[in-house]
Amino acid sequence: MYFTTWLRQVPGRPFRGAGRRTALVAAGLPLHVAAVPLWVWLVGTVVAVVPAATPLPVLVALALTPVLTAAQRRRYRALTGKELPRPAHGAPRRGVRSVLRPLTARAFWRQVCHHTLAGPLLAVLDVVVLAVWAAGLVAATVYVWIWALPPGWRIAHAGYTTQAAYVTAGGVLLLFAAPRLTGLLVRAQNWAAEILLGRSRTEELTRRVEDLTESRAGVLDAADAERRRIERDLHDGAQQRLVSLAVNLGLARSTLRDLPEDARRVIDDAHREAKEAIAELNSLVRGLHPVVLEDRGLDAALSGIAGRAPIPVRVAVDLARRPAPTVEAVAYFVVSEALTNVVKHARADRADVTVAQVGETLRVVVTDDGIGGAVPSGPAASGGPADSGEPAASGGPTDRTGTGLTGLAKRVASVDGVFSCHSPAGGPTVITVELPCAL
Repeated sequence: MYFTTWLRQVPGRPFRGAGRRTALVAAGLPLHVAAVPLWVWLVGTVVAVVPAATPLPVLVALALTPVLTAAQRRRYRALTGKELPRPAHGAPRRGVRSVLRPLTARAFWRQVCHHTLAGPLLAVLDVVVLAVWAAGLVAATVYVWIWALPPGWRIAHAGYTTQAAYVTAGGVLLLFAAPRLTGLLVRAQNWAAEILLGRSRTEELTRRVEDLTESRAGVLDAADAERRRIERDLHDGAQQRLVSLAVNLGLARSTLRDLPEDARRVIDDAHREAKEAIAELNSLVRGLHPVVLEDRGLDAALSGIAGRAPIPVRVAVDLARRPAPTVEAVAYFVVSEALTNVVKHARADRADVTVAQVGETLRVVVTDDGIGGAVPSGPAASGGPADSGEPAASGGPTDRTGTGLTGLAKRVASVDGVFSCHSPAGGPTVITVELPCAL
């Protein structure tokens, strides 16, 4: 049953879409032939030894290139619905450069090659394919043409039926071969148009990189906005409920004097647990996105980190303007985690944090006077292997937790930043981070 259904469809399958492809070939023939008179003109002037006239065909070809390119784009858009990608022209320029820029662009010269070199070759193939279609149609309908002749001719040529049968069979074969030839020619034209009229591979890769950069910036902004939303929900919801619970427990402990000792002990324990939960939630909220960073900027947020550190930390911030919120958050978390590692592993007596804007780059430097030996990955100078979660001087846990130097490097790389760590044995350790001010 399925074989019979497929067999019924076989006669029509080669002709599916053949009309659209043939129309594309026929519409492309005048555009491909356009450069042939220019070649004839050029060869004629050279043979005639007329040097003054020789550049004219070249100038005409250059002038016709934008027109022919626009016509080719319209042909593909109208007959296939496909839009040929336009090559990138770079940043706009003024003055004479704006006029000469198209003539110096590689895309323009690829278009010239398409119309002057590939065009005539495609024109020959267009003529061949259209000739196959015409010959097939004429040969397959030869009986119609014969019966259109006077009856006397058929009587005089009594053996025409056998010859006409062969001609008809040949015409049918040509008609079945024509769609395949047309398909091959259309693929060749598409290939030439995409390479010579569209974007080059370098331009396509550049466009993809730009698209990925924009999409990544959008993802980072969305993640930062989500962290802010979670921080607000925790601050306005769960944290306020815990504060209210702690206040009520404190009031109960102060006012209810006649309770048994066991009940008072339970209230004391609950009050202590509530205050500890509030402290942990405060730490969690600061880790998600500190409110002071959004309200007062990087200087105030880093000063808060330094004030909570158990060792002296000097903070110097010199910013002409606030960087992008995502970059600001990355700088904050880098300093926060770096100081945490200093306190945990470096055995330092003090640390310095310097933040400065150099052009369009935000430069963050964290220095400590500890024992050094920190490495982002690989065997640590002191302590266990850095990637195994063991302390590595001021490196701390890295890959598995994502909170050590490797985690910092990945966070910095997410915004196209540069991370470096210089930590010789014996110290000092210097962590330098360079971030783009705008994404």
